[in-house]
Amino acid sequence: MSLEQNSPASSGLARLGNRLGLAFMRLLSVLPLSWVRAIGWLLGTLLHVVVLRRRRIARINWSLCFPDQTEAERNRAIRRHFVVFAQAWLDRGWLWEGTPAVVRKRLKLCGDLQALEGNAPTVLFAPHFVGMDAGWTALTAHLERRFCGIYAEQLNVDVDRWMAQGRQRFGEPHIVARRQGLKPLIAALRAGEPLYLLPDMDHGARDSVFVPFFGVQTATLGSLSRFARLSGASVVPVVSRMTQEGYEVTVHPAWQDFPTKDVQADTAVMNQKLEAMIGEMPEQYYWVHKRFKTRPPGEPSPYA
Repeated sequence: MSLEQNSPASSGLARLGNRLGLAFMRLLSVLPLSWVRAIGWLLGTLLHVVVLRRRRIARINWSLCFPDQTEAERNRAIRRHFVVFAQAWLDRGWLWEGTPAVVRKRLKLCGDLQALEGNAPTVLFAPHFVGMDAGWTALTAHLERRFCGIYAEQLNVDVDRWMAQGRQRFGEPHIVARRQGLKPLIAALRAGEPLYLLPDMDHGARDSVFVPFFGVQTATLGSLSRFARLSGASVVPVVSRMTQEGYEVTVHPAWQDFPTKDVQADTAVMNQKLEAMIGEMPEQYYWVHKRFKTRPPGEPSPYA
């Protein structure tokens, strides 16, 4: 590492850049939503052109999940994905800095809200759609029940503080750092705090099982089944869709006959249900993650 990278001047410039970036996000909170989305369209279009590595990952993921589509269809979908991805990121400006009235107006919470009444242990299956932060904010802003969420600490101190404060601005939620492990999460579930869980990423072979995802054997966390079984919780899906007016966050009925004693079978059911959700708004799923990086023994990575 160069001396310049370790110098106080370099560190100061980095902090200044962080603060300017956060100031820009705060500025977005007072702009009309149409302006924010227009800026997001420009940013997403630019990222699609210049961020070649992530574009390649998204193209590979899409090809594996939708092999029957033409190259032109795939290219249009990935371009659209980069746009909604950027728009959702900029929306965090008003989600975390906008007035409570504006936030609640732009977040429509609908569906089976009765599934979240009472204090029964509940795991919320919240897949990685671009509106996942909007889903969390909608629940905590519109409902009086205290929710529990898992937080992955950010390396950047300024960004970490901003994100943590943004996710805790409504409803006094219970935030558990990922490094704290399972015990506080199980305790929160048993205390009646619904757990907002996003288990549909590839975090390596540990704690994962190989089950089909769009016909491809995929390393998938079995945490949804395990949390539900250990706490006696029901599983309630929460799906967030970006709209022109903001977001529509739908609470679906609790899954029946879930969990079972078979984590692998339960995780396969989770992926099957997730495929149906993705089919309704495919471009809004999180395609820039290496969803298929962990392979069964002897099988090469599609990203190599």
